Amino acid sequence: MPRRYHLVLNVNSGTVQALGVSADDLKSLFSAQGLDVTIDADPDADLSRRIERALASDADTIIAAGGDGTATALAAAIVQSGASGKSLAVLPLGTANLLARDLGLSLDLEEGIEALAGLEPVEIDVSEVNGQIFLHKAVIGVIPELAAGREKIRGQGGAALVGYLRYFFRRVSRARRIALEITPEDGAARIERVQAIAVASNSYDEGPGRFFHRERLDTGLLTVYVLRHLRVLDLLRLSAGMVAGHWRDDDVLEISSARRVTIRSRKPRLQLMIDGEVTSMQVPLEFSIHPRALTILAPARSAAGQTASPDTAGQPA
Repeated sequence: MPRRYHLVLNVNSGTVQALGVSADDLKSLFSAQGLDVTIDADPDADLSRRIERALASDADTIIAAGGDGTATALAAAIVQSGASGKSLAVLPLGTANLLARDLGLSLDLEEGIEALAGLEPVEIDVSEVNGQIFLHKAVIGVIPELAAGREKIRGQGGAALVGYLRYFFRRVSRARRIALEITPEDGAARIERVQAIAVASNSYDEGPGRFFHRERLDTGLLTVYVLRHLRVLDLLRLSAGMVAGHWRDDDVLEISSARRVTIRSRKPRLQLMIDGEVTSMQVPLEFSIHPRALTILAPARSAAGQTASPDTAGQPA
């Protein structure tokens, strides 16, 4: 039976604004492929209300047409509502599109829609911190502040970008370390003075040009990246290491895995960047992972790569 799609378009996402993508454009592209789709591009309705409409629809596939934040919001709603029989699909129309890259999806809009009918369902892990779902990573420390600065200049011209780059390097060079207590589920608590900590759903792979790429999304493990200091030279060296494909052994990084992690601070709240969105949370921060809790559509090759045998599921990749 052909799939029925309900598409939620984020009209504020980077690529949607850059290309001027409209609901009519999408309707024409879906019709050209003979696909049954309902498109919700209502700019006056809150995203939460539009998600409710998607969950209440008779569609078996909900499409996140936007960036990583849009995909995460819809994934959280599907998982937390227990929407039986509904899968998530992604049309990558954001800035980074990290989840789409991990899944091996085309970043071209027309190619993405053309490929939809041939995608296969795959179950991937879903992580959370203090009850908030994330699919990629949560970051604490100097990074969320830098991300907030980036959001302020989105859509502005070159002068704003030059100003942000100056701010970026000045902020990195002056960043102070923060003291955090890190307690994995099966280990002892330790105090670390860090510039940043990232807690990722699964782990990032090495390889030439692989920037924050995950080959596996179903290992059942969180990966904790502790960055003890981030001077400008450290940043340049790490970036060069990512281009060359060997960054995990850098001296500024410590990497570990666990199914649950607790992070405490003397501060009552900490700022985080969760799948590209900056927020503030009360401590302690309780991280956990739910193995294969979300069904998402992926290319056949990617879907096969996400399927682990019972003997390897939940083991480090």
